[in-house]
Amino acid sequence: IGLRKNDELRWVRLSSGNDEIMISTAGGQAIRFRETQVRSMGRTASGVRGIRLKKNDEVISMELIEKSLDAKNLQVLVLSELGLGKKTPLGEYKVQGRGGSGIKTMSLTKKTGKIVVMHIVSKAVEADDLLVISRAGQTLRTSLGQISTLGRATQGVRVIRLDEGDTIASATIV
Repeated sequence: IGLRKNDELRWVRLSSGNDEIMISTAGGQAIRFRETQVRSMGRTASGVRGIRLKKNDEVISMELIEKSLDAKNLQVLVLSELGLGKKTPLGEYKVQGRGGSGIKTMSLTKKTGKIVVMHIVSKAVEADDLLVISRAGQTLRTSLGQISTLGRATQGVRVIRLDEGDTIASATIV
């Protein structure tokens, strides 16, 4: 792959060719578009723009929404660097054209910090857990069912209480 200066390849997903792609940024934006809008290219091509970034923003995640899944049962889970998080029904994210600036996925303030994690989760498997780890090594495992379902443009609720100066390093579904 041909990468520009300061770019890096962070995710690779195997897809059907007819799925949807969702990209989110640290600055609180997300875009959902059809995979068919990404044309086939040669091995060394640099690709096409997925989301237009604002100044000082960066992509923090990319997820596939498989066409075979029932979108009504899917939610977008976001977690901010200062420990706030929420789930939002996927239906609140309209399918857009690739390359736009996206829509607000979380209201960011000094209380929330930037977004560090975004995952697509199923309402049907709320028995799954979210495993969160902070930069200082604090770890929390909590049920996805314990995280509130809220609208897109909200801050979320406290998922983990961090020590002063600590931030979320990563989180995953287990």
